Amino acid sequence: MASLSDRLLGLAPSATLAMSAKSSELKAQGIDIINMSVGEPDFHTPDHIKDAAKAAIDRDFTTYSPVPGYADLKEAICAKLKKENGLEYTPAQIVVSNGAKQSIANVILSLVNPGDEVIIPAPYWVSYPQMVKLAQGTPVFIEAGIENDFKITAEQLEAAITPRTRLLILCSPCNPTGSIYDAGELEGIARVILAHPDLFVISDEIYEHLNYKGEHHSIASFAGMSERTILINGVSKAYAMTGWRIGYIAAPLWIAKGCNTLQGQYTSGPCSISQKAALAALDSDQQCVETMRQAFQRRRDLIVRLCRRIPGLEVNEPQGAFYLFPKCSSYFGKKCGNRVIGNSTDFAMFVLEVGHVATVGGDAFGSPECFRMSYATSDENITEAVGRLSECLSLLK
Repeated sequence: MASLSDRLLGLAPSATLAMSAKSSELKAQGIDIINMSVGEPDFHTPDHIKDAAKAAIDRDFTTYSPVPGYADLKEAICAKLKKENGLEYTPAQIVVSNGAKQSIANVILSLVNPGDEVIIPAPYWVSYPQMVKLAQGTPVFIEAGIENDFKITAEQLEAAITPRTRLLILCSPCNPTGSIYDAGELEGIARVILAHPDLFVISDEIYEHLNYKGEHHSIASFAGMSERTILINGVSKAYAMTGWRIGYIAAPLWIAKGCNTLQGQYTSGPCSISQKAALAALDSDQQCVETMRQAFQRRRDLIVRLCRRIPGLEVNEPQGAFYLFPKCSSYFGKKCGNRVIGNSTDFAMFVLEVGHVATVGGDAFGSPECFRMSYATSDENITEAVGRLSECLSLLK
């Protein structure tokens, strides 16, 4: 009997996209759903970035672009990394891709052999373990609970390393928790990595500019770590450019060359027009980034304050990104009519179908006691959504 490949059959669908689809389905039935399931800024791309894209079309930037991206965009990325992060890279060390998601997949497929282990702190972004499986690697999870702001320690990392360990995937600010590793925490993790010559780290910094704590620290900035770090970033979150699909890596040259070879065989270069828009985003005044950051911080304060009023939810204060990741396990085993909340997926489905608020169960992120809410929406939507959440949870006995 014909079937899909074993490689594909071993992958799980994205829970965030599945919940968003379910939300859209209910909306199509006329039900008023507040969607807090997808991590996407609710702002529009700033006008000066859109104008640059329009100008690129008029200037006929409509042909294939170089596989690793246009030279001027790669130079702008190097300038950004030097100015904002104190990191020195050459354009040859930059590979621009169709979103940071492809950037991460490129690195994993370029470095991981069958049976290699990749350490992933949990909670994690839903796609990390699936990408590792696609490369026939083995995800190894380190649990980090709410009591430690969902961050692993250097000691936990050391205990998880084996002779097969190839990569650590570190996300700061983190999706789904909003947690940020400070300089001291990163320095401890860096010491562990440097003690293992074959170990590298993918540092996912896509939420870098959505930081409510202060200075952003990249693990690549610590002594000896630039040769052991593959930095991931892009324009989607900071500039509200999710649909433009531009992400990039900054990496040791040999890794960048490998990703370039891989990308050349299965997508080629990223969209020409999007690259010119990304260039404008990086090269222009950054006030638009700060304006959006301030809005997200205000929303963070609002949703934390409101959710802490709901009995049974344990809520920490995220320091970045635009997610809240409350612990909801006190509701497990409770009922409303014939419905029983057995886990966080049941919890999220109950909140969607009864409270008409779309969230995502923590099972998908490796933390089954929690659920994720995106506060990338208006203050009014946040207030209404948390009100609905409180009301529907009060029905569980």
